[in-house]
Amino acid sequence: MIEPTRQEILARLASLSELAPDMRFGQLIANLAFMAAGPWDQTLWDLEDNQLLDSVRQMEADLSRRAGEAALAHRTT
Repeated sequence: MIEPTRQEILARLASLSELAPDMRFGQLIANLAFMAAGPWDQTLWDLEDNQLLDSVRQMEADLSRRAGEAALAHRTT
């Protein structure tokens, strides 16, 4: 059985892929790892799932907010 944290990461990656369709998957993972670990002050090998999940949640929230702002701007023009 996959742990709940990993299940959530995998599910949210699908959502992120929809929010950022122009971003290659490798770019998405690299950006998330950078957000979680900082400027490579630790290796990706040591990155904990909960750190990655926090980054996934943050990126999803940021992209969702931007999409909402873009939709609002489009409706008002």
